[in-house]
Amino acid sequence: MNTVSVLAEEGSAKAPPGRRTAPHPQISTRRTMLAFDSTGVARVGMLPRHGRAVTEFADLTQRSSTWARIGNRALAPANLVATVAKCLVSEVLEDHPASGDGIGIAMTYPARYADEQVDALRAALHDVELGQVALVAEPVAAAAWLEADRGPMMPGLALVYDLGGAGLDVTLVRVGAGCPRNPIVGVSLRSTEFGGRAFGALVAEHAGQGLPTSSVSRSVAAGAADELRARHIRESVQLIYRCLRVADVTMADVDCVLVVGGAARPVEVAQVLAGELARPVITASDPERTIAEGAAILGREAAAAAEAAAEKRRSRRRRARRRAAARALMLSRRTRRRLGKAAVVTGVWTTGLATSLMAAGDGVLMG
Repeated sequence: MNTVSVLAEEGSAKAPPGRRTAPHPQISTRRTMLAFDSTGVARVGMLPRHGRAVTEFADLTQRSSTWARIGNRALAPANLVATVAKCLVSEVLEDHPASGDGIGIAMTYPARYADEQVDALRAALHDVELGQVALVAEPVAAAAWLEADRGPMMPGLALVYDLGGAGLDVTLVRVGAGCPRNPIVGVSLRSTEFGGRAFGALVAEHAGQGLPTSSVSRSVAAGAADELRARHIRESVQLIYRCLRVADVTMADVDCVLVVGGAARPVEVAQVLAGELARPVITASDPERTIAEGAAILGREAAAAAEAAAEKRRSRRRRARRRAAARALMLSRRTRRRLGKAAVVTGVWTTGLATSLMAAGDGVLMG
């Protein structure tokens, strides 16, 4: 199992003028393994000279997922996943210190996770001071890559076929304008009968029992391996139709099939699916990175939206200060005018009072 991290800077999803393709985002692929040195400092994808390494913790749905005790701390699988995220984010910030608070971070999780597993992951991220990280379901991130790569799409359905090393996930996702907050339609289905490990077992069975791995690769001809892979993918179509039945839709309602995952690199995968499903099949040059690139796009969009919201708040504060200054100036002018009128009235009244007293005095004297 691998961890893929992507840094999508501004403009990386769109081609600049004069170029057909957009600049590639910065991508790093590592084995999903945490190494802790003697001081408890963690590194991702590295075997430590001294200390210990922890693997098999990334799937929170497995009860057998690894826990780790580091010093006096017992780290649950969710804490280990959050530690991976913390290490990767720290590396990005070291390389891009100017980003600071302007960086948006999105982290994906399998769509089959229940609410309690997502909540555990969010709490673990908060514990490592990554509470601002956006948690995104993997097929939703894949759909974000699709829309960024293909441009604005008409409202419709995309089927995300995620063929990884450990299994196959099939999910229906709404795309295009007007998508709901949760664009997943129905439920995401998973099968461990398909994927890199399952295909490797199929090749080994075809080659003969008891052969070492090096002999298996030599004993199965390339043509036979391609035929085995085509049969393997053809049999996986049953999971697609089960997903459609759960969502109460048909293949005719699906606009395209997006193929992602590390085990989906061979061209036979897309070719077999296109022939079996009779729908447009889309795959990136490296489908293992599609979900991570989509998450980076969503993170960048979230950062841009946050910056736009902050600028809007700053603009409102500036307008409020200008209105307050204008109101104060207007009040000061009115106050000066009122004080001038009051002075005139007081002067007139004082003169009249003096005149009245003089007249009364005259009358008394005369009497």
